[in-house]
Amino acid sequence: MSDNAKNLLPYAGVRVVEFTHMVMGPTCGMMLADLGAEVIKVEPVEGDSTRRLLGSGAGFFPTFNRNKKSIALDLKKPEGIEAALRLIATADIVSENFKPGTMKKLGLDYESLRKRDPRLIYVSHKGFLPGPYDHRTALDEVVQMMGGLAFMTGRIGDPLRAGTSVNDIMGGMFGAIGAMAALRQREQTGEGCEVQSALFENNIFLVAQHMMQFAATGKPADPMPSRISAWGVYDVFTVKGGEQIFLAAVSDKQWAIFCKAFGLEEMLADPRLKTNNDRVRARDWMMPLLRSHLAGYSAAELSAVFEKNELPFAPIARPHELFDDPHLNATGGLAPVRMNDGSESKVPLMPFTLGGERPGIRLQPPLLGEHTDALLREVGYSEAGIEALKQQGIAAAG
Repeated sequence: MSDNAKNLLPYAGVRVVEFTHMVMGPTCGMMLADLGAEVIKVEPVEGDSTRRLLGSGAGFFPTFNRNKKSIALDLKKPEGIEAALRLIATADIVSENFKPGTMKKLGLDYESLRKRDPRLIYVSHKGFLPGPYDHRTALDEVVQMMGGLAFMTGRIGDPLRAGTSVNDIMGGMFGAIGAMAALRQREQTGEGCEVQSALFENNIFLVAQHMMQFAATGKPADPMPSRISAWGVYDVFTVKGGEQIFLAAVSDKQWAIFCKAFGLEEMLADPRLKTNNDRVRARDWMMPLLRSHLAGYSAAELSAVFEKNELPFAPIARPHELFDDPHLNATGGLAPVRMNDGSESKVPLMPFTLGGERPGIRLQPPLLGEHTDALLREVGYSEAGIEALKQQGIAAAG
């Protein structure tokens, strides 16, 4: 790839105006922004509430709002709507994730905007696609419970949400993929369209493999903690000092390597353990023997043997430990980012490369209204007009 191609990201020149908050909508904008689009975040004058979240939401804003500009407008006032419409008139894509009906009340729904610009692409992120459930209020945890994911994650009788906002993040990703498809379609037809992405339908996509397992076998899928493993050795082991490590041997070749590496020639020769399926059937008595045999090793010793022999293994990491992960740091998988309080941390970048490079951070997560003046100026407001909007509390600048 030439230097020019590397510098020109694929969606450079595409303008996105987003009316989003929390995770789902901002993820869509972040993906497009990372890939070169100019993404303008329209915030209330008091700021996106995500900037002020505590606890599990404390990292939302710096995670999902890099490479964006911020304009702060009061959309409850006609003058705020007028400013938003002027911005939208310059946009290729509008993205939103408000409750059903909110954008229509503001006159910023797809049907209203497409009359002004038939080429506009409008991405709507909701809890449910249109249908019997679309009036319900959805959250990631709600759809995980009703969509089978919580059942599959927890133990029997103890449904448990997955340990991250999987549907919010992936729902935003599918919104971005839809926007990309719509841009390509517009090249062919000259017309934009509405893209809809939803939490519930995303969750159903995630559990499709378990639905199809039932279709193929006639047996309902057991939750992950209770499932019958497809592999003989595929488990978390508690070893020396109470440390834990995940170890696997998923083929007959790996089983042979594993047994030879740990002096288990007797088990290797046992005809009851000859094939992977034999070992799956023998897990009740095989696994206690393996656990006992490996209990005296430290996790580091086991890691060294498994890595040397190219066998699958994994330390049991906690998320905060990943800031120091040598692979992530060596490969440029983490980049400096500005936190809400102005301090600096590192944040994971997109999990792919373009021409050997990860799409990086061109703009830090914006301060509230950081680009208000410049953007209003660009869409035709005079200095006096901008000042008047700010004096009236209809616009705010960082």
